[in-house]
Amino acid sequence: MQNTKLSATTRTMQILALTMLIGSAVINYLDRAALSIANVEVREEMGLNATQMGVLLSAFLLSYAFAQLPAGVSVDRIGPRILLGVGLGIWSLAQLLAGFVTSFTQFYWARIALGLGESPQFPTAARVVGNWFHISRRGVPMAAATSVGPSLGTALAPPILTALMLAFGWRMMFITMGVIGLVGALVWFLFYRDPEQHAPPQDVAYIRSGDTASTSKVTLAQWGRLFRCRTTWAMLLGNFGSGYLFWVYYAWLPGFLEMQHHVSVAKTGIYASIPPLCGIVGALAGGWVSDRLAAMGVTPVNSRKIPIIVGLAGTAALTVCAAYANSAALAITLVSIAVLFSNCASATIWGLVTVAAPPNYVASLGSIQNCGGYLGGAASPVVTGMVVDMTGSFEGALFIGAAVAALGALIYLFGVVNPISGSELEYDGDGLKREAV
Repeated sequence: MQNTKLSATTRTMQILALTMLIGSAVINYLDRAALSIANVEVREEMGLNATQMGVLLSAFLLSYAFAQLPAGVSVDRIGPRILLGVGLGIWSLAQLLAGFVTSFTQFYWARIALGLGESPQFPTAARVVGNWFHISRRGVPMAAATSVGPSLGTALAPPILTALMLAFGWRMMFITMGVIGLVGALVWFLFYRDPEQHAPPQDVAYIRSGDTASTSKVTLAQWGRLFRCRTTWAMLLGNFGSGYLFWVYYAWLPGFLEMQHHVSVAKTGIYASIPPLCGIVGALAGGWVSDRLAAMGVTPVNSRKIPIIVGLAGTAALTVCAAYANSAALAITLVSIAVLFSNCASATIWGLVTVAAPPNYVASLGSIQNCGGYLGGAASPVVTGMVVDMTGSFEGALFIGAAVAALGALIYLFGVVNPISGSELEYDGDGLKREAV
């Protein structure tokens, strides 16, 4: 279809869907940051040591990583409206109940539930963008849904959550965020609809034009066949590199500034909010560049790969420079630019999902790739802490993070070559179409 003029109904739902996805991502990142903000207060009130706090922090990451796999295929089978609505309700309820815990064990299970509930957020975002936007125009929407919201949440978490905690205590901070999330779940249920339910047929036809040939609703056997594809493994392993370095900064930036550059806690709170704001610029730039490359005739896969590779290589190089920074001002400048490049990559990593598989496999493939990112994220804080303990410096830890990110760039460069076709997933090696029971 050559006519690209969409109806007012479709354009309105595109804006509304993106707005709700950004809003839920902000809530998502505020909720996952709450325990870090309340770290000292929780430890003092509940009598926890640093190791126990580390277990609570990692419980979320591990449950979130492994929940990605069932979350993705569930989004593709059941649909984004139900999965994100239910997920947002579960994680908000877990956040609310965390305000009432009386023991380490209760808190541990609340963190596990938080990770399980949050797992559909980004597979849903990938599916919604794939549902509502043409393949040549998904870069900026995907960046907005998967990077702008998280960056805003990361930047807003210290001032908002600290203010709530100082005014009402850490327990009420958790309860308040839980209530806000439950309201968000209700809003999503009430207003989100898929194009087939809401958009004129001619708009749906245009949005679907150019996509990899679609198959029927994803079966478990078809989902399993994703793991036979080279592209799937390259995306999973490549994103391990992206997630690893991201979580070096996300988990250790305050410690890096305080320990390496002797910045006060008060100034650290200000400095630590700068990189996420730069990350918003990087995310939008990555999405814009990928769309421009597609408009210039670059293949859909390559138009996403180029910003990913440049982003990962750039953040790796800047991380090495940050390791040698001789002042806090220079360090935060280099880290901010590194996060800009990192978000350029992460935004288009999710954009790659929408062009690397048939539309009804987008959430499944995205969740597999995201699992790799969060396995890297789960390893990163532990390895960083061990290196810092052994050497008394962040230099070695930053070098490791840079090397892992650079390796991720190479994996995307040489591993992701062609999109996964529907025939690879619908047919077994003997050429016969199989249906899962």
